[in-house]
Amino acid sequence: MPEQLFEYAPLPADRDDPLAGELMDMNMGPSHPATHGVLRLKVKVDGELAREIDPVIGYLHRGKEKSCESLGWRKFFVHTDRLDYLQPYLNNVGYALALEKLAGLAVPERAQVIRVLLMEVSRIMSHLIAVGVSAIDLGAVSIFFFTFQERERLYDVLDAYTGHRMNNTYVRMGGVYADLDDRVLASLREFFAEFGDKVDEWESLLTGNAIWHGRNRGVGKISREDALAFNLTGPNLRGSGVEFDLRKAEPYSGYETYDFDVPVGTVGDAFDRYLVRVEEMRQSARICKQAIERLDASRGAEFLTRDRRYVLPPKEAVHTSMEELIHQFKIVTDLALPEGEAYVGVESSKGELGFYLASDGTSEPLRCHVRAPSLMNVQAIPKLAEGGLLSDLVTVIGSLDFVMGEVDR
Repeated sequence: MPEQLFEYAPLPADRDDPLAGELMDMNMGPSHPATHGVLRLKVKVDGELAREIDPVIGYLHRGKEKSCESLGWRKFFVHTDRLDYLQPYLNNVGYALALEKLAGLAVPERAQVIRVLLMEVSRIMSHLIAVGVSAIDLGAVSIFFFTFQERERLYDVLDAYTGHRMNNTYVRMGGVYADLDDRVLASLREFFAEFGDKVDEWESLLTGNAIWHGRNRGVGKISREDALAFNLTGPNLRGSGVEFDLRKAEPYSGYETYDFDVPVGTVGDAFDRYLVRVEEMRQSARICKQAIERLDASRGAEFLTRDRRYVLPPKEAVHTSMEELIHQFKIVTDLALPEGEAYVGVESSKGELGFYLASDGTSEPLRCHVRAPSLMNVQAIPKLAEGGLLSDLVTVIGSLDFVMGEVDR
């Protein structure tokens, strides 16, 4: 298979050439199809080449950070689900870790294992979307249905655990809302016993396919140095050969105790970013199997800390104890965190997702800022696509994998 099937022609240097024609301004978006969200791209087209690209964001702005500052520490949890709604648990855990760091709150071991399991399930679900939707953008419709079939199976598992398919909000400050029961664990064991073979099947359809190879190889290439300069993280950075993963570099939730590899690319093109995400699904499944084994070995252990300054008491205790009722009332109406500031970054499916929180010691957050990896991914579009074919802009957008709900937070 050739390394590159097409060499881009250089852009005309002399625009006075009568044969060069005129540049045409066109809009791609802000309608949803092929832009993966409410994104507008102002493109200056030179024939079939994209000469200049200017991403325009803000059509979906929802003011989530200001919502945190007005709602309070506890009530903002449900809003973190809506940032990158394809991976709500990763958002929940990132925010919870920042709260716990600010409060100096320890999390029980079993809760940390459950969190790791939920985060890796979320990573797989997000990558299923990334691979399936990128494929359908380029005409490979079958793979879209295959990946969504597996995502539906995981939806069923999460529905059995939380009662919701999406936006589950089951992570709490100090742990998780409820333990995983045997029925849910059995469903997850069954899923991961078959998942590796499913990934192999998708690769047999895509990875060696000449059309898929031709539409991705050499397209949207970004060097290691440029990827770092654009502050890319996650699969987009690792696709350019940089082996940086927060789960390894700055471990949290006990990730340092799990055995997994960090896949990296060599060329830094759309094809490498695809390969990285495919392998990351395998590695996430590997982590999930280890987490399930640990949960089997720690049955009955605490999944939520008992610190009543920040954690709601059990409902049965509230019904029988005036002290517990007072604790619940204070937490629900006036949860205050110590004065200070904290930042925690987690390795989301799209890169480093960080929460910066500042507290003046009251129940009203002084500042909340979300470091959204999707925003960094969007800003790299011109670097990856300018000078390439207009049709390859669709490939570039899909390979960067962003969600506009996180960009316009």
